[in-house]
Amino acid sequence: MNDTISLLMNHRSIRKFKDQPVTEEQLRTIVSAAQMASTSSNVQAYTVIAATDPELKKRLAELAGNQAYVEQCPVFLVWCADLYRLKQVTAEPLQGRESHEDTTENFIVATVDAALAAQNAAIAAESLGLGIVYIGGVRNRIAELSELLGLPELVYPVFGMCVGVPDHEPGQRPRLPMPSVLHYNGYSNEQSVAPVREYDVTMAAYLKERTGGKRDATWSQVMADRLGEPIRLHMKPFLDGKGFMKK
Repeated sequence: MNDTISLLMNHRSIRKFKDQPVTEEQLRTIVSAAQMASTSSNVQAYTVIAATDPELKKRLAELAGNQAYVEQCPVFLVWCADLYRLKQVTAEPLQGRESHEDTTENFIVATVDAALAAQNAAIAAESLGLGIVYIGGVRNRIAELSELLGLPELVYPVFGMCVGVPDHEPGQRPRLPMPSVLHYNGYSNEQSVAPVREYDVTMAAYLKERTGGKRDATWSQVMADRLGEPIRLHMKPFLDGKGFMKK
């Protein structure tokens, strides 16, 4: 195991930060590392918005489900899939030809590009002694949040990311057994599902310890609760209104 793999294997989501700033140099280093992530056809279809203004972070925290650490972290990054830039800069070179920036494929490209860049940023931040936590809650009230940030057509916030100096050392959440996710030469239905029985025992013990005995649900139970309730059904009409996936 080398230093890079050790860093990756020790990842934890940080939800409490010290009252210590992330410097401009650190932020630029983090975003520079993000920009070196793989990107489909060099499209680079993402934009990251760094929220540092206290009032803005407070409002973003409210829109993201009243998650206090969004307001408390020194920098809150909003990672956006961005096809607006592509549409604008290609208008003249296209010379009147039809543009297809609104395809489902390009929506996938932009979303994946944002995710790849963000994960590079996460590792860069952790290598600098900082901590991060992803915030999917930016999609809770996505229309209001997009208006607050002035996001134009063909731009949507994929997720947020709190960045700062950790003020706690949380336990590490166990992952699925490798046989469940690593298949050779084709998909194995049985291999995908069978190891979950073992994982359910592991996760129940983890939750019991983490909550001081208040909760001991299995992973399958937690996932059933998640699938049993519709989540963010406003996303499709919102994306339609933003000009995504018309083709």
